[in-house]
Amino acid sequence: MKTLGDNYEQRACDWLLARGWQLLARNYRCKPGEIDIIALDGQTLVFVEVRARQRGRYASAAASVDKRKQGRLLRAAEHFLQRHRQWRQRPCRFDVVTFEPPQSGAVIEPHWIRCAFTA
Repeated sequence: MKTLGDNYEQRACDWLLARGWQLLARNYRCKPGEIDIIALDGQTLVFVEVRARQRGRYASAAASVDKRKQGRLLRAAEHFLQRHRQWRQRPCRFDVVTFEPPQSGAVIEPHWIRCAFTA
């Protein structure tokens, strides 16, 4: 459901902004794939994938960022860097922000996985 996904992406953006990050792009789309959030964490350019699960029946939100998805994110990041040369000299990393179903009726909080995978 796209509107639900948009809600979690907005929550992730708000969470990152509260930590002093600078957002550069949201929903960067290109032929190789899509990157949910591109931001600066200090001097580091970060490509962020946002994942959420409503029910605990399936694999965790983090586990859904499998090798295939990682490859698409990597190719999309390469595309971004080719088109935006001003960011090419920055250190880069791939983070994942997940929202998992709570154990009780609690609010779903973001879980940040820094350096979730490497290129």
